[in-house]
Amino acid sequence: MRTFTRPSRQRGVAVITALLLTALAITVVASLFWQQQVQVRSMENQRLRLQTQWAMRGMVDFARFWLRQDNVTLTALDGVWATPIEEARLDDYVDREKVDTEKFDATVSGRALDAQARFNITNLAAATGIVSQPNVQAYQRLLSNLQLDSSLAQATADAVLRARPKPRTADSGADGKTPSATPASGGSSESVAFTQVEDLLAVPGYTPQMIEKLRDFIIVLPKPTAVNVNTAPAEVLSAVTDMSVSEASALTLSNPRKKFVDRLNFQNNINGKKPIDGVEIDVKSQYFLTVIRVRLDRAALDAQALVWREPNPQRTTSLVWLREN
Repeated sequence: MRTFTRPSRQRGVAVITALLLTALAITVVASLFWQQQVQVRSMENQRLRLQTQWAMRGMVDFARFWLRQDNVTLTALDGVWATPIEEARLDDYVDREKVDTEKFDATVSGRALDAQARFNITNLAAATGIVSQPNVQAYQRLLSNLQLDSSLAQATADAVLRARPKPRTADSGADGKTPSATPASGGSSESVAFTQVEDLLAVPGYTPQMIEKLRDFIIVLPKPTAVNVNTAPAEVLSAVTDMSVSEASALTLSNPRKKFVDRLNFQNNINGKKPIDGVEIDVKSQYFLTVIRVRLDRAALDAQALVWREPNPQRTTSLVWLREN
């Protein structure tokens, strides 16, 4: 009886086909596992982000609470609001499944800063719709103190004025615009309002390096404000008075937690110097910056919040804006 055997070539093709099918099956299974892992990690990242945002908002509420406990008639660096929070752990308060021997870091830290310790760019344009020359002079002095181009002060004031909403008049149309009005020279009637320090990059002459150098000395607040002489650094004190930076530094160093009870008390302690006429100074503040950092496992969130405290006995506070970095 004659038997037939499969040629070796056919057996080789069958083996290769089997190997290819096995490799394909492994690839499909691995792809499914990878997609599942990506989805799980994505959901975990979303949960971590939500938890960090809630922790951040909790820190803002905490800052508002301490501002309500503080004295509204006098704002100085020894106030309870100025006490920083250093790396407070949240492990016991975050809802999360923990694995044995896993190192889980959950911390928050933050501090409050007096926003009125800085020069408010909004002050450059007066409510009457004109440039405030006394504040332009103060800003020129501040730029010079920081070894920057002081000629930018006037250009900045013009840009801030152009960006301010135009008041309605009797001749205004339904949209609040005067048909005969013409844009100020060098700018557009559609200028974008200034809301943060980075907006100064729209003014020719500013660079990112200059913005970083100015960041701790200027701010953009919703309305004109006085400079708080109790909390202002030497560069800002020198800008709003006729003191030199060295004289302002000496005043700050001689009394690190300087506390002037009113404008007259301040003038009596600056050795015959005086504030620039037309530039508002004060010893109390209504606007405060809260700098927050939340760290939750591998997620980290940095944010800043601007809080307004009303000067009333109830010390009502409200959140002006919240920005994540």
